[in-house]
Amino acid sequence: MKLLLCGDICPTSKNEALFASGDIKALFGDTTTLFEGNDLHFINLECALTEKETPITKIGPNLKSGTATAATLKALGVDVCGLSNNHVFDFGIPGVTDMLSVLAAQGIAMTGFGKNYEDARRDFVLEKHGERVTLIAVCEHEFSYATENGMGSRPFDEFDTLEDIRAAKAKGGTVVVLYHGGKEFCRYPSPRLLRACRAMARAGADVVLCQHSHCIGCYEEYEGCHILYGQGNFHFVGRKDDAYWHSGLSVKYDTATHAIEFVPHVMTEYGITLATGAEKAQLMADFAARNEELADGRWQEGWHAFCESKREAYVEVVRQAGTDDGGRAEKNDHMFAHYLDCEAHTDVWRELYKTAHHTNERS
Repeated sequence: MKLLLCGDICPTSKNEALFASGDIKALFGDTTTLFEGNDLHFINLECALTEKETPITKIGPNLKSGTATAATLKALGVDVCGLSNNHVFDFGIPGVTDMLSVLAAQGIAMTGFGKNYEDARRDFVLEKHGERVTLIAVCEHEFSYATENGMGSRPFDEFDTLEDIRAAKAKGGTVVVLYHGGKEFCRYPSPRLLRACRAMARAGADVVLCQHSHCIGCYEEYEGCHILYGQGNFHFVGRKDDAYWHSGLSVKYDTATHAIEFVPHVMTEYGITLATGAEKAQLMADFAARNEELADGRWQEGWHAFCESKREAYVEVVRQAGTDDGGRAEKNDHMFAHYLDCEAHTDVWRELYKTAHHTNERS
């Protein structure tokens, strides 16, 4: 089978009206050609689809789009939406209820969300042309993940997720993991993320795509598995004025040949377009250079430099925890708890604050 695997999509104030009216040409331009000649089209839906206006309490923005967006996704050709991410629950149970209803009404499947943790662990499976493809969508622990008794996204678990991959592979066919995590705006994986993705590869994944970072990262083929550490945005116009934000890679994967292709695209004022010419050449040259850094170990320098650039922000979170600095005691505590709960943040903690175990002489 031929798969198209796209990254994060979220309508914004710049183009919400275009999503509501279904203006495919203005929104997607020539990237619509990516949706031709494939057997499955996947996107990560990075927001709730709802008309509700009451957000949940969280750290970070609450993202939503109107319910009419579901029809636009259907017109584009989307077959399945990944709902394992940190924004799908931004408007709580009412927002999720609306979203699941309108996706189902449009005949769009979803994966990575459930009424509780066990329910959320259900895989998406497509059997076609005598082949079997399994999608496993997981996310890091932010403000959306399912619990034993509460609905939410399918969280990554270092034990259960590997078992789920092994079980899926034992049933035959191709296993694709969509991992929503990693540090935003970092082009490199953390040491933990690299180990986790390689462990998923050894467990049986054929492809592992790390989304969420909002920038194109780096790639390796590890023991026959394609691992992309940072896919970048698919369609997320105008949220950030950052050079990293405005480009991304869509992934075309052929299950029969195990061939993978990375197709770069960039944002326009209201939508996206395929990267061409010098811009495309530069994006792919930079990508290739980071791939070399991943292969020879220099990625660790890039990861460390990124963490150092964030040091003061992390120190401030610790400094304010348990205080009412700024008259926001509850938020200060929530921020500290969030930085302990989420894997990407604990990765930064560990890089910045080495214990004596790492500094004592050992050889």
